[in-house]
Amino acid sequence: MAKPKVYIDGKEGTTGLQIYDRLATREDIELLLIDEDKRKDTAERKKFLNEANLVFLCLPDAAAVEAVSLIENENTRVIDCSTAHRTHPDWVYGFAELKHGQKEAIQAAKRVANPGCHATGFLACVAPLVQNGIIPSDYPLTCWSLTGYSGGGKKMIAEYEDPGRDPLLAGPAPYSLGMKHKHLPEMQKLAGLEHPPAFLPVLGDVYKGMCTTVLLHNSLLSREVATEEIYEELALDYRGKPLVEVDFSETAAPGRLYTSQMAGSDRLRITVAGSWEHTLITAQFDNLGKGASGAAVQNMNLMLGFEETKGLNL
Repeated sequence: MAKPKVYIDGKEGTTGLQIYDRLATREDIELLLIDEDKRKDTAERKKFLNEANLVFLCLPDAAAVEAVSLIENENTRVIDCSTAHRTHPDWVYGFAELKHGQKEAIQAAKRVANPGCHATGFLACVAPLVQNGIIPSDYPLTCWSLTGYSGGGKKMIAEYEDPGRDPLLAGPAPYSLGMKHKHLPEMQKLAGLEHPPAFLPVLGDVYKGMCTTVLLHNSLLSREVATEEIYEELALDYRGKPLVEVDFSETAAPGRLYTSQMAGSDRLRITVAGSWEHTLITAQFDNLGKGASGAAVQNMNLMLGFEETKGLNL
């Protein structure tokens, strides 16, 4: 049987390079590589887009939409890593752990939208609790998410790694202060919420890593529950899902959670802590791993019939 042909459109960007690193040594696929001097040639890209069995789009939103329009081969399957199609009704959302049946939907899909990094952390924490009726769909959720600077792309990486950089970059930096972050639509829709969460992303002086945290008032949930019960619900929901683990505060590292703790891994760790009155749920993961390229390769594995975690950093 012929090896499936895979093409990364936008391999030179941070996400594309990370996908390439995970695929370059695999012998079960044929990785198509465009000549460097033709990577912006529309006709040449169109040829590769239609030759491939599966395409990763690691492009800005408008360019990703254009790339899809160039595909005339109905057999070419697409994983779009941009924001462009994440809430589109004809695209499957590429978070296999989201809900029952999501993994199978990805396996059968021709068009998959890879999740945003902040959205991955938020959905991992709250989607099962909304689905199971613990968090009401109209609950006023609040979330903050501390992320490594590599998610900002080459320009931001250069800014943070410049020896003569602004000393202020050493401290955490809240951003998107207008509270209209581009991941909010998918966070609301895929969690099944009536309103978007109040969301604040925070940029940290670490290359990669992520801590996305949701805070709950237990008395305002659909029924009053203790923090330990919330942990038990999440642990049950993620049982048997190889890339997500759930810890309770008594078994997690005491007192602190570190943004870079899962850097270099394609796994995601959820920690539940708190008291009877309040619950803290934090997702730790690599913004370039389960938050981007690792998730994209996981989706490719599912779509092409490979073992789900093949080629991932576990």
